[in-house]
Amino acid sequence: MRRRKEPSKTISITDVARLAKVSISTVSRVINKSPSVKERNRKRVLEAVEQLNFQPSVLAQRLATGKSSVVALVIPRYEGIFYSFYALELIRGIGTLTAALKLDLLLHLTDTHSAFNVRGVGGVIFADVIANRGQLEEAMRLGVPSIVINNYVEELPVNCIAIDNRGAAESVVDYLSGLGHTRIAHITGDVITQAAAHRLEGYVSAMRKRKLVVREDYIIKTDYSRGQARQAAESMLSLTERPTAVFVASDSMALEVMSVANEKGLKIPQDLSVVGFDDNPSGLYGPVSLTTVRQPLVKMAQDSVKELSVIMNLGVKKAPVKKVYLPTELVVRESCQHVSP
Repeated sequence: MRRRKEPSKTISITDVARLAKVSISTVSRVINKSPSVKERNRKRVLEAVEQLNFQPSVLAQRLATGKSSVVALVIPRYEGIFYSFYALELIRGIGTLTAALKLDLLLHLTDTHSAFNVRGVGGVIFADVIANRGQLEEAMRLGVPSIVINNYVEELPVNCIAIDNRGAAESVVDYLSGLGHTRIAHITGDVITQAAAHRLEGYVSAMRKRKLVVREDYIIKTDYSRGQARQAAESMLSLTERPTAVFVASDSMALEVMSVANEKGLKIPQDLSVVGFDDNPSGLYGPVSLTTVRQPLVKMAQDSVKELSVIMNLGVKKAPVKKVYLPTELVVRESCQHVSP
């Protein structure tokens, strides 16, 4: 005869209070680490919690303290996000530090136009602001601690941490020009993003400072995908007067450019010098290691958690607004060489 399995009992705060022989409010104060509990009662409650294997409700804790330990990371949704070195580095950096600070991390992929429910969230990290400005403004209006990364927001009183993309692009052009290159092309990322737009601005500015011709056919815009990078390389390398060097807005696209060049019988760097952006480890393992711009993605991610934690503790009105540009580093490897005048 088969016996019916008894349903498992959910342990409640009432059970803990009964076993510890204290009031429910005392149990609540112990769980929320209130200093107003007598030591003997605190020990009895903790022993009862351990004996019953009681798991306090996160929601109940939030209601009791008036604070939430949940940090939401809002990333604009795009194709291939979970194959993106940029996105994975941000998630790794933010995830590591939120765990160290005992904060809960909520990942929210937004289609930019959908509403974002901030109820129960202690703070929000916006990984760039691409057509979802309304979500940022709504969070600020509701007084939710917020910080923006990978986008320097000048016109709103919100903390932000961005990369000096203009300066990085200028350093690439200066480096290639120093190698004797005058015909320097640029394959951009999606210029709807501030990072790609600033890299383009830096490229144009540096070319003009060096008194080099900025040619429209040498600037090819893409959406950061390898597919469009391949099309851009095909177009660039079919020009009658093709460039001798190219600055590509991401390492993954730069590797695709190098593949197309090899397919056409060109040698890197003898026939074409290539510089990428990101310092993706994959750039090290091809036939020629990729010269690139190293951007401090993990530092940007972890600094954002530190700053957000300060805002969450002090409150939006008391915490100072900080706006930071992080520097980049040009990492010289094998994909560039001097060119004869």
